[in-house]
Amino acid sequence: MMRCVLAVLVLAVTMVSGPVFAQEGEEAISARVNGGTVGLVSGGITGTYIQIAADLASVLDEGDDLRILPMVGRGSVQNVTDILYLKGVDIGIVQSDTLAVLKKQSIYPGLERRINYITKLYNEELHLVAGGNIRTIKDLDGKKVNLGNPGGGTYMTGTTVFDILGIKVEPVSLDQAVAIEKIKAGEIAATFYVAGKPASVVTGLSAQDGVHLLPIPFSGALRNVYLPSSFSAEDYPNLVPQGERVDTLAIGAVMAVFNWKSDTDRFRKVERFIGAFFSKFDELQRSPRHPKWREVNLAADLPGWTRFPAATAWLEKRKTNVQSAMRQDFQNFLNQQSGGKTFSAAEQEALFRQFLQWRQQTAQ
Repeated sequence: MMRCVLAVLVLAVTMVSGPVFAQEGEEAISARVNGGTVGLVSGGITGTYIQIAADLASVLDEGDDLRILPMVGRGSVQNVTDILYLKGVDIGIVQSDTLAVLKKQSIYPGLERRINYITKLYNEELHLVAGGNIRTIKDLDGKKVNLGNPGGGTYMTGTTVFDILGIKVEPVSLDQAVAIEKIKAGEIAATFYVAGKPASVVTGLSAQDGVHLLPIPFSGALRNVYLPSSFSAEDYPNLVPQGERVDTLAIGAVMAVFNWKSDTDRFRKVERFIGAFFSKFDELQRSPRHPKWREVNLAADLPGWTRFPAATAWLEKRKTNVQSAMRQDFQNFLNQQSGGKTFSAAEQEALFRQFLQWRQQTAQ
């Protein structure tokens, strides 16, 4: 009986898949499978980057035409290296200060011409989780503080913050989950972590664990590099009391890409990704996708960076289409108001303001 069942299954599989593979050779299959695949290097498994990448993989999936492969990354500095050199990586998520830091260090010649951005994403918050005996950031002077992977954005930002504040910590490089356990055991004083709130590695903590979020002041030279932010009970209900807040800093996350020439397959692949990403952006801003998507403005400019040409072209086309539709709507509005009358330029300007108010009211 078992042999009969197996024979039927084999026959069924052969009938379904056999003709397909018989008609399509190995090279054709390889070309089809790889042609629409976009490799996206993100961050660690507890961070926001990987969740953003997973959302993109889910929403933008179009079978063989477009398939996003999220990759666990080793941080912003390594992600830039991967975008430049690692086969299979088309796009990466990095911190917005990475390009300036690497340019200053002259690690990769002409980096500002080789790396572009597709869009600025959201702001990432600087988390500083400390043991109960540490009350201010200055208390970390001379103490062991986890800064994560030396090739990561967290390490880069943590080093920058402590240098600016003149605090000399003893850096250690641990996985964030391991670092939390070492704080509880009293083996290190704190861990520094850059991630969009709420960060999963922090949401599971409570004051009963003997840890707390340490404030990072928005002061002095830090104002030239970072943005002010804060944590509330809505972000971390077990660490921040209701009605209170913990001040911190934030840095932007960026979707970066190699500056491919327009006549290459890699350019066309990224161009296809951009078309799907921008067209389906509204879906990414709805639940159950990560709440950080609601902070993203696709058209936001990013100082110090150059936008990838295909992204610029898509945004310009959309702007033209919106303006064209608005002009047509205004002309219809004028026709309704005129009754055959010709309006002067001043009258048209006044009517245009009324038209904009009308559009705003009808959109609500």
